[in-house]
Amino acid sequence: MAVKYELIKTCAQTGARLGRLHTPHGVIDTPTFMPVGTQASVKGISPEELKAIGAEIILSNTYHLFLRPGHELVKAAGGLHKFMNWDRPILTDSGGFQVFSLSEMRKITEQGVEFRSHINGDKLSLTPESATQVQNALGADIIMAFDECPPYPAEYEYVKQSTERTSRWAERCLKAHGRPSDQALFGIVQGGMHKDLRKQSALDLTSLDFPGYAMGGLSVGEPKPLMYEMLEETIHLLPSNKPRYLMGVGSPDALLDGSIRGVDMFDCVLPTRIARNGTLMTSQGRMVVRNAKYSSDFGPLDPECNCYACQNYSRAYIRHLIKADEMFGLRLTTIHNLHFLVNLMAQVREAIREDRLGTFRDQFFEKYGMANNESGF
Repeated sequence: MAVKYELIKTCAQTGARLGRLHTPHGVIDTPTFMPVGTQASVKGISPEELKAIGAEIILSNTYHLFLRPGHELVKAAGGLHKFMNWDRPILTDSGGFQVFSLSEMRKITEQGVEFRSHINGDKLSLTPESATQVQNALGADIIMAFDECPPYPAEYEYVKQSTERTSRWAERCLKAHGRPSDQALFGIVQGGMHKDLRKQSALDLTSLDFPGYAMGGLSVGEPKPLMYEMLEETIHLLPSNKPRYLMGVGSPDALLDGSIRGVDMFDCVLPTRIARNGTLMTSQGRMVVRNAKYSSDFGPLDPECNCYACQNYSRAYIRHLIKADEMFGLRLTTIHNLHFLVNLMAQVREAIREDRLGTFRDQFFEKYGMANNESGF
């Protein structure tokens, strides 16, 4: 198998899992947060800087790379790792979510999806087979089955048909997968906000014996308590000897509560996206450094943080850069936010190792100033 999950310990206090994911490009300590490099680049930060903050795996996007520069060009460059100069593990998503969220004109059939490029309007299509073959060409360590992500809210019958189609597509992805020895294809559990559909999707996919499983269709606008309810309905149905990936989740509270529920892998554009607006995650909670009150504040973004930005620059300076539209300011906020989440997951792993993740969560929430367990993001 291309990847192997090693369970090291289960937290006696919460049931959270401490593990290692062995891949062709290195070992990943789990639970882990994966920075998102949509177009073969994590916005505002270099591969060397990602390594410096401790990122062990990043995610790239099949839909965007399929459109530009094209998977064949990436393949000719030696695959994503060489193309973007990243020698650690990479995960590519299937492109399904972007097809449904970015394309104004699309047609879903049993065969696949026809859509128009959001770049130039060209008429294109992706099928389970082509999405898998594109990812084979890109060469990531972990690739995802092509699925449909139903919106929230959605009618039960629509979600039922969509979920059943995703199961059929998953089987086709497995048959089309051309590199099982060095690329692990993960299945994606769907089912919307319906317990019976979540259960059926999990049973369908586990019967196909994927090397790992993702939970999709969550964090799509539903209230967080509902997301956690669906997560709890799903995760116990997935094999304990394989990695579990919660897609599109990256707020600090959700990383903690997801880990407690047994999730091993997370990804989200949140830390880089809000960084470009001058919004930061700190040990004291959410901070908008572009606000006027920081104009003469010469302290670090977060006095408890040892990232490059906090060790070298003040709130006042970073605010000045952002207000002056200097790119360096956004790079510093990006470095800080990604460091914050990568470091948070390191603390989560240490708390699991010491059987105190529940205590750590409560202390973090209190310090973070969270009301009703909402992170403010």
